[in-house]
Amino acid sequence: MVLKLILIAAAFAVILGALGSAGRSMLRGGRGGGAKKGAMMRALALRVGVSVALFICLLTAYKLGWIHPTGIRAGT
Repeated sequence: MVLKLILIAAAFAVILGALGSAGRSMLRGGRGGGAKKGAMMRALALRVGVSVALFICLLTAYKLGWIHPTGIRAGT
């Protein structure tokens, strides 16, 4: 159980780190005479890839019964 939480937290940290790296590349791009879009695109591609992988892992864990919904009823 703890390992799952650590992996999910690590995935979120990688997602936020890649988003920050892309933002930094976007703000610094164009300085020095050349466009630096390659680093921003790689960071955004990493973020999307990790996000999709995390979603698939969570969906698979739900289908296998490793995680369960909280049981809170909607609209109450």
